[in-house]
Amino acid sequence: MSQPLSILHLHSTFDLGGKEARAVRLMNAFGDRARHTIVSAMPDRLGARGRIDQRIRYEIAQDAPPLTGKPSVARYEAIARYMRRFDLVLTYNWGAIDGVMARRVFARGTPPVVHHEDGFNEDEAGGLKRERNLYRRLALGAAAALVVPSKALEQIALETWKQPRGRVHRIGNGIATALYAGRPDPGAIPGFVRNERELVIGSVAGLRAVKDLPALVRAVGGLSARFRLVIVGEGPERAAIEQAAMAMGIDDRVVLPGFIDRPYRYMGLFDVLALSSRSEQAPISVLEAMAAGLPVVAPPVGDVADMVSDANRPFITEHHGEVRLRDMIQALADNPDGRRAIGAANQAKARAEHDEGVMIERYANLYAGALGRPGCLTPR
Repeated sequence: MSQPLSILHLHSTFDLGGKEARAVRLMNAFGDRARHTIVSAMPDRLGARGRIDQRIRYEIAQDAPPLTGKPSVARYEAIARYMRRFDLVLTYNWGAIDGVMARRVFARGTPPVVHHEDGFNEDEAGGLKRERNLYRRLALGAAAALVVPSKALEQIALETWKQPRGRVHRIGNGIATALYAGRPDPGAIPGFVRNERELVIGSVAGLRAVKDLPALVRAVGGLSARFRLVIVGEGPERAAIEQAAMAMGIDDRVVLPGFIDRPYRYMGLFDVLALSSRSEQAPISVLEAMAAGLPVVAPPVGDVADMVSDANRPFITEHHGEVRLRDMIQALADNPDGRRAIGAANQAKARAEHDEGVMIERYANLYAGALGRPGCLTPR
């Protein structure tokens, strides 16, 4: 048996979000063909490690140089020296872009780097920063490949970051759609018991400002229907969400259970998935809702309108705004048969176009191609 590849993962954070869930799923799929070292730019943010399969060989790096700090030749040299221990380096988002720059400055002996961009935080949700665009443009010239999950990000990579088309690879997110076909676990969400007389609106997201979840609270507060809003996730915006619920007088109808893993256990407890984000690309929660047979209501962010079925597309709002979001949810509340029909169409599309098998194969081929070793990561 050949030696497993040694892969270094440089993450902006390793809390469990969309990019981390995908990275872990790929680690699990590669099995004994690779061993992994994980660096988080925020060393205490390691929640995704709980999703790594017990059979996977990995470690959380204790001796890696910091990924954040002022640009300097000394920092880049330290990062490049550390990277030379590995066969392949995978970098994720702006918080790890210095790994790519380190390879540009100190390329000799440094392994190939594949960079992943999945979207933007609050500081770039309203528009990309010019100095960051210039930095990305310069650094990414040293990457063997740049991977993006959405058409919107692909366009940014090509037109704003000026990357050649051959370097940019759009690989859509995928999930294990079959897991969502079964009955949900009625007790999967702590503090929540489903009442069939209520419309259950779900949202699954990190509680961060860019997700604008207080806006979702205000939107559902205007519904003329019995409802419960369940927001699954954890983060610094919890207090703002609770304050919005109290201000609307609906704090008894908003459930904040924190982060819950294995969303296939609870997604089917919702009637509708709702997003209020100011910035998204190809959110995995939308795929999970589709696989569970739910309609989706969301603002026109990222690729959401392309992800959902034709039947669902009218419920991707034409613009950002709480009133429009409320009206779309109200329309679904008033039409149970329509909800089921849209959900069925979404489920069929998720199974046909967004199953994880295709995603895993494409990533395995891309990483192996960067190494010049075709088939070395193909799952058995």
